Amino acid sequence: MTSSFMHTTYLALGTNLGDKRAMMNTAIDEIGRRVGFVKACSSFMETLPWGFESYNSFLNAAICVETPLSAEALLVATQEIERDMGRTLKSVNGIYHDRIIDIDILLYDDKILSCQNLAIPHPQMHLRRFVLEPLAEIASDVVVPGRNNTVGELLSMLE
Repeated sequence: MTSSFMHTTYLALGTNLGDKRAMMNTAIDEIGRRVGFVKACSSFMETLPWGFESYNSFLNAAICVETPLSAEALLVATQEIERDMGRTLKSVNGIYHDRIIDIDILLYDDKILSCQNLAIPHPQMHLRRFVLEPLAEIASDVVVPGRNNTVGELLSMLE
């Protein structure tokens, strides 16, 4: 479902397999092609795996996108991009693994949504430095709905 009204969404991207920089750039290009206008992109940040052990470090970033897609359609589009780029496994019940690309919806306008397959704001973003650091680079003053803190404030709480 799409509308003529544009929504502002923030997405987290991560990869720890293959040519990581190329994977990130491909994902950003595909998001621009299939989802909407990429307004801002953070630096790419190298981070350690979180929630599991791996020999492969991650490359993480955050982007801001203007999209006509509903939140549910955005989820479908980002999951299609992941699959088309070669991702075959999703993290389930806190079991994480190496991945060629991961695209998470962090924020969607100022909405709070919760359904079976989608929770916005992302329910663990406030605990993850690898999400908040790149997000703060492009959206430090954005208030996270339901938390009443800005992204920058949430990041400072981790320090």
